[in-house]
Amino acid sequence: MNALAGSDLLVAGSVALDTREGPFGKVEEALGGSAVYFALAASLITPVRVVAPVGVDGAKRVAQAFSGRRINTEFLQILDAPTYRWRARQVHGRNVDLGSRDSIYDHWEPSLPPDFKGWAFVGSMRPDRQAQLTGMLHHVELLAADAMLSYVQARPPESRDVLRRAGWFFCNQEEFAALGGRDPDEFRRQWWLLGLVLKQGALGLAAYTEYGVMHVPALTERPVVDTTGAGDALAGGMLARWLSTGGQPGGLQDALVWGVACASITISSIGVKGIAKATREELEERVAEVEECLRRAS
Repeated sequence: MNALAGSDLLVAGSVALDTREGPFGKVEEALGGSAVYFALAASLITPVRVVAPVGVDGAKRVAQAFSGRRINTEFLQILDAPTYRWRARQVHGRNVDLGSRDSIYDHWEPSLPPDFKGWAFVGSMRPDRQAQLTGMLHHVELLAADAMLSYVQARPPESRDVLRRAGWFFCNQEEFAALGGRDPDEFRRQWWLLGLVLKQGALGLAAYTEYGVMHVPALTERPVVDTTGAGDALAGGMLARWLSTGGQPGGLQDALVWGVACASITISSIGVKGIAKATREELEERVAEVEECLRRAS
C-alpha cells in the first residue's frame, strides 16, 4: 500500500448533467458526476487522470470546469451519445434518486493509460461498468471504490463484485446497510478491505482499518447548500493527500482531514461551483478549521 515516488492518481467514473431540486431551488442539467467531483478536489493537491465517457453535449462544460487544473483528460472519451443524465430531489441533506438516462455506457469501451500501476478510485457509474473498471484496475497499488444507493439496490451482484475487488471502500449508512453491513469492522474483514470509510453527513466520517478506527468531524458551523458530490470530493481529497505524503498508515488521519475539507468546500455551493472555484490556499484554510474541530472533539 506504500506509495512509490512518482505514483499517479486516476479516477474512473461518471460525467453527468444533473437536474436536481432541493432547499437551494432547482438546477437543470448542471455539470456533475463522480469523476468530475473527485478530479476537481484531488487536483488541488496532486495531478489526476480521468477515465470517463462524456457526450458531445457535455464536453465543453467539462473543459471549462477543468481549465487551469492539473487534470489529464487523455482518457476522457467524447462520444456521439447523450451525456449521462441524473435527476434527484434533496431532502434533509440526502439525494432521493428520481431516475437517470445512462445509455452512454452502451457506447463506451473504457481504456486505461498503458501500464498504469498507481492509485485508482472507481466512482459510482452504471454497475456493470464499475465492475468492469475494478477488474481492469485490480493490479494497481491501491484501488478504492464508492457506492451509490440506487445502483446497489438495482444491481446487487455487480455492486458486490466491486466491493470484492476494492482495497478501500467509501459508502454512507444507507449504502452500507443495502450491502448487508451491520458491524463496520466485521464488514471490513468479511470483504478483505484494507479500509472502510463510512460517510456520516453532519457527523463527519469514521474510517475502519486494521490499525483501528479514526473519526473526523464535519464542519457543522459552515453552511450546507448542496450535499451532492460531497463523497466523491472527500475521496478525492483524502486519496490525493495520502498519496502525496507517502501513503503510510501514520498519514491516514491527516489525509482524512483533507478529504473532509474538500467535502466542506463542495457542499458550500450548488453543484461543482464551490470545488471548481476553490484554490489551494482556500483548501489549506479549510483544513486548519477541520484540524481545530478535531482537536476540540478529542
